[in-house]
Amino acid sequence: MKSLIQVSLPNNFWSMIFVVFFILGLIATFMLYGLDYSTGFSGLDFDYLLRKRLLRLATLIVGSVCLGLSATTFQTLVRNRILVPSIMGYEAVYLLWQALLLLFCGTQGAMLLGISGHFIMSLLLMLGYSWMLHRWLLPKCKNDMFTLLLFGFVLTMILTAITQFIQIRISPSEFSILQTVSYTSFNRSQPQTLLYGVIAVLIVIWIIRKNLPILDVMALGREQALSLGVDYEHYTRLFLALISILVAISTSLIGPTVFIGIFIANIAYALVANHKHSHKHKLILPVACLVSITLFLIAQLLVEHIFNYKTTVSILVNLVCGIYFLLLTIRTTKLSKGVA
Repeated sequence: MKSLIQVSLPNNFWSMIFVVFFILGLIATFMLYGLDYSTGFSGLDFDYLLRKRLLRLATLIVGSVCLGLSATTFQTLVRNRILVPSIMGYEAVYLLWQALLLLFCGTQGAMLLGISGHFIMSLLLMLGYSWMLHRWLLPKCKNDMFTLLLFGFVLTMILTAITQFIQIRISPSEFSILQTVSYTSFNRSQPQTLLYGVIAVLIVIWIIRKNLPILDVMALGREQALSLGVDYEHYTRLFLALISILVAISTSLIGPTVFIGIFIANIAYALVANHKHSHKHKLILPVACLVSITLFLIAQLLVEHIFNYKTTVSILVNLVCGIYFLLLTIRTTKLSKGVA
């Protein structure tokens, strides 16, 4: 399937330098724009605001890397460019946990566990849900990914319905808190939770890097991978487990992301389309991470300095990504009819 955006990754050295400096420029703008320089490099702006912006930037980068890696790897496994890991229900589990915490413990529920405890508990619940899918559902589906996706979609609907039922049972103040955690935000992470996330992401990246050739072969399809000697079922479980870890970390740090993964992965495919290594994940995955970082940086700058916090990153990004998803779906349907 051809992409909606027909561009190619720059092959020459100077174009790559331009891309790197563009991203560095966005980072510098994010960090330094709007600060008060009248007192020099000291005072409230540089002692407090700059430190808070650095934490938000680190959270943005970690969340972007998780999103870029998980969305692209998931689409390779299911061989479909309009699906993302959220269809498996990971984010629905996170929102249900937040709703249950508010229902039984009230507004102080998160404080009872502490910042680190709340982050780790959210992470463990999503990983436990993923283990249940892999341990019980995948064998019953006879390792058929599409049947597993159908189960995941149904479970997502059930979990979402339970969360909505809880919403009508909680107070308005608790509902406001639940709405806050249901949006993508870079302001809720803390240094200790970010540190845990960085360590986990680095381990996942190391494992993925070791298995990049396997992922390239799996992109050819199950039958082709088996004929080339790849233990397809084993590596499917491995990559699904890694994806669940990445989704759990990104959701715990920045919240649900919905359509964003579709946009990021497809833009990455478009950028590498004319490159000689366009089929290799050693190129696709880093490009997807860079696209994710760029998208979130631009969205955060718009929210802070153009919309003056009258909207959120989640609403802004999902608006663009949702429109792209509809266009991609329509184009896919037209191409399928054309082939038929």
